[in-house]
Amino acid sequence: MEFDLSWILLGHPLAFVLGWWASRFDLRQLRLENRQAPKAYFKGLNFLLNEQQDQAIDAFIEAVQNDPDTSELHFALGNLFRRRGEYNRAVRVHEHLLSRGDLSSADRDRAQHALALDFLKAGLLDRAEDALKPLEGTAYEHEARLARLAIYERTRDWPQAATIAAKIQAAGQGDFSQRQAHYLCEQAQAAVAQGDEVKAGRLLDEAHAVAPQAPRPLIERARQQQRQGHGSAAVDTLMRLAGQAPAALPLAASLLLEAAAASGRNDEARALLEGNYERAPSLDLLEALVALDRTSDDAQRPGRERYALHLAHEPSLVAATQWLAGERLAHEDFHPAIQRALDQAAKPLMRYRCAACGFEARQHFWQCPGCQSWDSYPARRVEEL
Repeated sequence: MEFDLSWILLGHPLAFVLGWWASRFDLRQLRLENRQAPKAYFKGLNFLLNEQQDQAIDAFIEAVQNDPDTSELHFALGNLFRRRGEYNRAVRVHEHLLSRGDLSSADRDRAQHALALDFLKAGLLDRAEDALKPLEGTAYEHEARLARLAIYERTRDWPQAATIAAKIQAAGQGDFSQRQAHYLCEQAQAAVAQGDEVKAGRLLDEAHAVAPQAPRPLIERARQQQRQGHGSAAVDTLMRLAGQAPAALPLAASLLLEAAAASGRNDEARALLEGNYERAPSLDLLEALVALDRTSDDAQRPGRERYALHLAHEPSLVAATQWLAGERLAHEDFHPAIQRALDQAAKPLMRYRCAACGFEARQHFWQCPGCQSWDSYPARRVEEL
């Protein structure tokens, strides 16, 4: 049987037509899919701009279904879940990203960081710590170290916090010496609670060496000395405090009175308090001076008149209330009611206020209970700010 060349001539055009039709079909399908994915993406973006997070999530889920290989959509979806408090869904999105074998190194680090943030926001600190550790040596190293530092501070793991703070400082990303001193002071307080005064003293000396200008190690050291019956040594330590960090002396004014009374050094304490009061008048220094005057045998001491002298230079409801408490009024029957009203009004003015978040407290904190900031409480009362 002879081969008919006419079939070849007819087959070429037919093959061309079929190939052209198939390519057009594929192109139409591809264009349709490409149109669907951006449409869903821009729809989600529009919902985000209008602060409609629920609709934005639905749109991004649709976009992810149309194009499951797009990592950016996964990141956007995971961040939205986290912002809405749906931490389980955010974790699943970011864990899915990490399970992909085609993810670039940069995107893998980004997904690891996002996963750690999911755990942090959910309050799963142990899982957050585990997720942050692999970020050492990546572009997210600094953020990861700060996050781990916050975790160790919240869990009061002071040795671990000190290790991380030392790494951050060694990398030239901030001075953490004063915070390191706080960590040592916290460990010293724990040692005191366990009855180990020797260890506490060693930790306080180390804290002072780490941050010589920090007031807390000296105050804690003076408190320990007074507790151990070394009142004179406590006075010497507080005199060093006045020389190195005079702004913090009001925090230790009552301790100075106690140590001076125990060691018979009231005159030195008065001279120190008066010198600091003249440079920077303070309600705590004023109260300490009035208390010293009350214990003095010298009739020339001004005593409560210090309140009136203070009012001449520093308008103060607190000082006025204290002065009025010892005065006799023309209508003395009304005095108790007036005094109670003034005492009530003056109480909020005697609080300390965090400069970072505004949290107020009756006592001074080295770390704010509200925002966890260190050294955010000035050594002055609300009325003096």
